[in-house]
Amino acid sequence: MTTTERELLPIASGRETWRWLRSALAEHRTAAVLAVAASTVASAMALIPLYVFGVLVDRVRENAPTSTIVGVVIVIAAAAIVGGIFTGVAAYLVKRLGETILATLRERAVGRALRLPVQTVEKVGTGDLLSRVGDDVAVIARAVGDVIPSLVSSLLLVALSMLTMLGIDWRLGLAGLVALPMYVLALKWYLPRSAPIYAAQRVAMGTRAQALISSVHGVRTVRAYGLEKEHLGRIDDASGKARDLSVGVFGLFTRFAGRGNRAEFVGLSAILVVGFLLVRGDIVTVGQTTTAALLFHRLFNPIGALLYTFDEVQSAGASLARLVGVVEIPDTDRTSGTGFVPADGSLTLVDVRHSYDGREVLHGVSLTVAAGERVALVGSTGAGKTTVAAIAAGSITPTSGSVSIGGVPLSGVDDVRRHVAIVSQEVHVFAGPLIEDLRLAAPDASDEDMASALKTVGAEQWVAALSEGVETVVGEGGHEITAAQAQQLALARLVLVDPAVAVLDEATAEAGSAGARELESAADAATAGRTTLVVAHRLTQAAAADRVIVLEHGRIVEEGPHRELVSAGGRYSQLWAAWEGRETR
Repeated sequence: MTTTERELLPIASGRETWRWLRSALAEHRTAAVLAVAASTVASAMALIPLYVFGVLVDRVRENAPTSTIVGVVIVIAAAAIVGGIFTGVAAYLVKRLGETILATLRERAVGRALRLPVQTVEKVGTGDLLSRVGDDVAVIARAVGDVIPSLVSSLLLVALSMLTMLGIDWRLGLAGLVALPMYVLALKWYLPRSAPIYAAQRVAMGTRAQALISSVHGVRTVRAYGLEKEHLGRIDDASGKARDLSVGVFGLFTRFAGRGNRAEFVGLSAILVVGFLLVRGDIVTVGQTTTAALLFHRLFNPIGALLYTFDEVQSAGASLARLVGVVEIPDTDRTSGTGFVPADGSLTLVDVRHSYDGREVLHGVSLTVAAGERVALVGSTGAGKTTVAAIAAGSITPTSGSVSIGGVPLSGVDDVRRHVAIVSQEVHVFAGPLIEDLRLAAPDASDEDMASALKTVGAEQWVAALSEGVETVVGEGGHEITAAQAQQLALARLVLVDPAVAVLDEATAEAGSAGARELESAADAATAGRTTLVVAHRLTQAAAADRVIVLEHGRIVEEGPHRELVSAGGRYSQLWAAWEGRETR
């Protein structure tokens, strides 16, 4: 797999893409065989009228009775009916097979994306990922619905036509085959030139999506700092690059079409010349030559479809490679577990080190949180608090060192989220009924369980006040809830999961001064009795913790109860003094 200079998710190579596609077809072998069989019958029926017409020519030359036409018409009509039926069936089967494989691919791509390490998602941004599960899926879907059925039919029609011409007379067949090298040379000229452009076009679309998404999401900041022109310029540049690539591909394609037209001219001319010589030598009949010429002329459309749909096939192939690239990302952050169950809820990090882009941000961090203990992580911005929290929760695999729960390595714990859960500063409320948003955490939870969880975090009153209570549609397009309410829902989900270890990464930071106290109380209630590691945005959280750990530049510089650290006059004492000054202003 390859990546571009800008951080992107991997893109599968041609070999990897074909391997995945073959395995996907093997999983649906019966459906694939039926689709090919129906397409073969439909293609064969399309050739019968041409063959019968050649027979009719010979009968006319032999002064056959007029009634001969009746039989010809009956055969042609029967072939048209049977061919029409099987054409419809074949198109349905091919589309169904393609859509089934595409649905599987989309689900696997989304599922793999959801399991990507946090740092990977942060590096690539959401634009590249969304363009793959959005734009690329749409490109493949169009190909599956319109191009693939035509492609399969055209391939079979070309193969059967060539076999029929060879069956009439091998010399007529060879005359028709003269055009094939020209078609192959045309493709050999076109494919190496177009494939890189199509791949670049898909990347350019991802860049454009990233520029749009980042501008839309940060629209308030953009307006506040007057950055409209700069962001519009980025979007314009990205769109211009995608447009220029599309125009370049079209120009290349028109030159390719000219090469295909020359091949058609040469092939038909060869058949007519060879047929004339064979008829004069009394080797074949006029009717047989007519059939061969009609068969080759009939190939203009399917061969044209094969050649000219390569435009869309190439684009779909580039999109398929991007999706397969996501699916094939090694799942290094998860193991099948060892089957051992943690003895208790204690959390231990031993000599943990972690690097971003080759720069080490944690330098041998070791800490232990006893079962049921509440420990607060404090420190200045960039000290490494969030990284420690993510590693403790299993969201990030450290570069080196170990993490364990109840004496069991985190990598060996079956279903990590049953034992440790994280609530971050940025939480998402999914669009839909509020009760479904809660049920994501515990699908089997009863209504009573969810009501109890809402009560625990102090959310039962405002939820009951909603127009339809827990059935109220929230999120995008529904009832808008505040940042503090969103955090309460996240804490309620934590209660429903009921893990032994809870990690709160500035989970009360978005509440603002007005709701901070209430949200801190909700967090305390949600984590009561659990081993809790808190990244403290407000030092009142640290003061209420059993123990405080102070991080600076990726190292633990102080550790102990709040009162002792304040009295020690060290780094924490400085932070606390600054906090008290802020609170009393």
